[in-house]
Amino acid sequence: MNTAEKALTFWGLDGATVILVAARENKVFCVNNDQHCYALRLHRKGYRTNSELLAELDWMAMLDRAGLSVPTPIAGLDGSHLQIVDEVQVDVLTWLHGETLDAALPNMDQITRKTLFRQIGYDMARMHNAIDDWPQSVQCDRPAWNSEGLLGDQPLWDRFWENAALSTEQKTQFVAFREYAVSKLTTIAPTLDYGLIHADLVPTNIMVSTDTLHFIDFDDGGFGFRLFEVATALLKHNAASDYNALSEALIDGYKSLRPLDVTHLPFFLALRAATYVGWNISRSAEDPTGKRNNRFVVQTEDLIRDYMATL
Repeated sequence: MNTAEKALTFWGLDGATVILVAARENKVFCVNNDQHCYALRLHRKGYRTNSELLAELDWMAMLDRAGLSVPTPIAGLDGSHLQIVDEVQVDVLTWLHGETLDAALPNMDQITRKTLFRQIGYDMARMHNAIDDWPQSVQCDRPAWNSEGLLGDQPLWDRFWENAALSTEQKTQFVAFREYAVSKLTTIAPTLDYGLIHADLVPTNIMVSTDTLHFIDFDDGGFGFRLFEVATALLKHNAASDYNALSEALIDGYKSLRPLDVTHLPFFLALRAATYVGWNISRSAEDPTGKRNNRFVVQTEDLIRDYMATL
């Protein structure tokens, strides 16, 4: 019996069907007991402490109570949301049905795409409002996407300026951008909206159903700049022919509920792109041809160059 099957006992789900559906940061299984579907997560060893995971689960439960559509934790038979099975941290969440944003967008006309992005911005603002109204948010044990977490000597996603695939010219550019970004953030951070953020609202983590958007995968969630959240949601779409319209729609949706100053958005887009260059360093085995890494490097190079040209 494997770890996922053993874990079922802790939730009284013995005999349920278990199917692996994702295996990247964590292993995620779809569990079906003929009555309900659940998401069972086996967490990567050493990536998160028990305290960090429990904070994530409490956070998602709060967002569910606030009316957002997010996975919510299911308590085990002993009342705990987190179990240890074969020395692996395990939790179970509600299963949300829908189509990921990256799968849904190609089948939509431009009007529908804009409407959807306005809703993404609106729901993002709803999420931030709910967080700021939650007293426990300031006590959450979660990582910080602050200057140190993004640009320090030990950033959350590795040192992007030391990616082995960088040319001499690219390395010089990235090192210079890092130095600039540290100074920039030191100057503007006190003026920026900061708090808990999802931090990974990429197309695979936004699901579309008939009349609802679901935000999933809070694994990277932590404290950060709300503009970093917006940049993350927009970055993967910046090559789309209607990117400007989608960006405007998302920002309008957000601002219909919550203030948002986008003056520094181009800076955060370049900074967010750079984090992926760092993220890929420890995942080179997943990218043997280097194609993904090269895509991240080129996108970052272009965004840094375009941003710095405006100064």
